[in-house]
Amino acid sequence: MKIRTLDIVLPLCLLTAGPAFATTYDLPPNGDSVVMEYAQSTAFTKAEEDETLLDVARQYRLGQTEIVRLNQKVDRWHVKKGEPVRLANRRILPDTPHEGITLNLSEYRMYYYPPGGKQVMSFAHGIGRQDWKTPLGKTKVIKKVKDPSWHPPESIRREHAAMGDPLPEVVPPGPHNPLGAYALYLNLPGDYRIHGTDIDKIYGIGMQITHGCVRMYPEDIEALYQHAPVGTSVYIVKQPIKVGWLDNTLYIEAHPDLEGEEMSQDERYALALDLIRKATHEEMPDFDQKILNQVLHDLDGEPAAIYERLPSLEREQPQGITREASGAASPGYYRGS
Repeated sequence: MKIRTLDIVLPLCLLTAGPAFATTYDLPPNGDSVVMEYAQSTAFTKAEEDETLLDVARQYRLGQTEIVRLNQKVDRWHVKKGEPVRLANRRILPDTPHEGITLNLSEYRMYYYPPGGKQVMSFAHGIGRQDWKTPLGKTKVIKKVKDPSWHPPESIRREHAAMGDPLPEVVPPGPHNPLGAYALYLNLPGDYRIHGTDIDKIYGIGMQITHGCVRMYPEDIEALYQHAPVGTSVYIVKQPIKVGWLDNTLYIEAHPDLEGEEMSQDERYALALDLIRKATHEEMPDFDQKILNQVLHDLDGEPAAIYERLPSLEREQPQGITREASGAASPGYYRGS
């Protein structure tokens, strides 16, 4: 069986027309973990004037790494007028409880599950650099602050001084405050936060760029600040490969390794096989090997269909499918520590 996609071309509204906010998806009522914005489609947009991929990324709630991986043949600094730009559409939810906030560092993306269990909000974010890693684990929001002041720790002040960019003991609220206009403080040693950004680093969303905190677009942190109360649980995980079901089709997506945490191709392949095996509750299904190889080679974060089972409760031998489509879903893995 072939699963076909329909290309949809969306207008690219200029940023001056107003920022876009986080995408809100309806959760599948049958418990599947596929979420999508445009049903059965691969989404593109076309630039209305010369701009950068990063301008497009912000308008469509994407981070820099994500949009660059989806458009590897497009110049990130010069998208020509009328040039098509591929957008993320479907997503496989991380394998964590569908409650509170999940930060999947591997895809530079946050998932917030509002109370009620029917929807999920998705946001792009930046994370800690290789030498200032964002910690893993389960925690919670313990405080929220609007217009926070920043008290840079001594280690960061020394680092900036060595680069000829000395910092004051206190950075007041304002456009050059790295915390932005909103901050959610986490119950972790080291004063970690989910916060906005200053105007100088707004295009670092979707990259390893912080001193360990999670950085978001100004409009996205405002939305999260309004929705997520103090006490919200937070799961911080690394899931570079995710798999899961959309109805009776199994999908897989893979993301590039974080800097300093590179896997070999053999390790990546073994992880993918383990996830496929767990998702199908079988020794190993007859999946499409070519699709798996391509997904693990491209590492573009685009979900792809690799296997289809019969819909009957008493299924016969499942059959493989071909890669003419991309989609999403997931029972993955939760590694909270």
